[in-house]
Amino acid sequence: MKNISITAFINSIFIIAFLAILTTFYLFIKWDRERYVIYEKQRYTMIADSFLSGLQFYPTQKQLQGLFNYFNVAPVTKEKDKLDIINNAKLLYMKESSYGRVRIFVTSRAKYIYVQNFGYHLMLKDLKPKKYNQEIALFLLALISAVIAFLYVIIMKKLLPLKKLDAQVTEFAKGNLDVKIDCQGNDEIGKIAQSFQEAIISIKRLINSKNLFMRNMMHELKTPITKGRIIAESLEDVEDKDILIRAFERMNEIITNLAQVEKLTSSNISLNLEEVKFKQLLFYAKELLLDRDDHIIEEYEDFTIVCDKKLMGIALKNLIDNGIKFSHDNKVTIKADPKQIQIISNSSPLKYPLSYYVEPFSQGEKRDKGFGLGLYIVQSILNLHHFGFDYRYENKQSVFIINITSTENKPQE
Repeated sequence: MKNISITAFINSIFIIAFLAILTTFYLFIKWDRERYVIYEKQRYTMIADSFLSGLQFYPTQKQLQGLFNYFNVAPVTKEKDKLDIINNAKLLYMKESSYGRVRIFVTSRAKYIYVQNFGYHLMLKDLKPKKYNQEIALFLLALISAVIAFLYVIIMKKLLPLKKLDAQVTEFAKGNLDVKIDCQGNDEIGKIAQSFQEAIISIKRLINSKNLFMRNMMHELKTPITKGRIIAESLEDVEDKDILIRAFERMNEIITNLAQVEKLTSSNISLNLEEVKFKQLLFYAKELLLDRDDHIIEEYEDFTIVCDKKLMGIALKNLIDNGIKFSHDNKVTIKADPKQIQIISNSSPLKYPLSYYVEPFSQGEKRDKGFGLGLYIVQSILNLHHFGFDYRYENKQSVFIINITSTENKPQE
């Protein structure tokens, strides 16, 4: 019940209510019909007994007319009609006694009582009007069904703005910041729509402010870092020089990662998908690593992968860089096929699940160990490609896995 939509819930309620009403009316009509059959049988039994017992005393025409009026019946006088009823009508009920025999016939138009007693052969037409319980029940069923249908249409029409709001919010969730929420009406749905519209405007302002701040900050930091690196290169003390260069390289790496995060979190990013040989993709990733080619062991047969070469190159670079950084021997092994890419290193296992490390700067320990933005960038790039990302530890080796089976990759022939 928690996961069912409002529309489906309302549809279910109305269907159950309508079925319950249909069932109730069916049971009522069935009960009323059975009750009426019992009532008719009792009535015809009483008529039969009255005529059979009365006819043995040879009643006068006036006495017979009194019985006709009392039981609301009329005699059928034409012999042709009598024969037609006896031969063609359905026999509903028959009773025999020492006084004679009574048969009840039914046609599409009426019911007839045929009394035979000694010299009397009376065919009586039942004039008692039919009860209209069934017709009234059907009328009430139609009326209630119309009311329920009217209420259903009104409720669904009232919920229509909520459906539109859901579609617009979903569009916004996909990254369309230009979506405009319709804020019609002053009811609760209209107020929610207005609140969403105000929230969207506020979020757009915050995103624009964040982007402007990030660009200005990176621009302002790049200049002093570059100048500091140049000055560090001119130092004669080798130990101090190496320390400063590593510090400036680390700051430059952080700025580069921030720039990548800003790009990946932008709503305007789009993938430039192309068919790329894995060998070319790995070569591009190694170019980004600069002078770490001797730390990489390659075990794969070349194949084609459909991806954004630049973004996937960054993801591979970050995984390789992390593998080298945290391995015991400063080496990583890369195994790949059209289904998955594995980056393997001899290292200690991760202390927490992989999901802990793919969040950007959310834990202090993670920052201290160097997992700050690298894996978050990897996860973001793989999400854009709809690739899977997994980790396992076996044989004292950490194995980071990129699952690429959801794409149309072509093995090398």
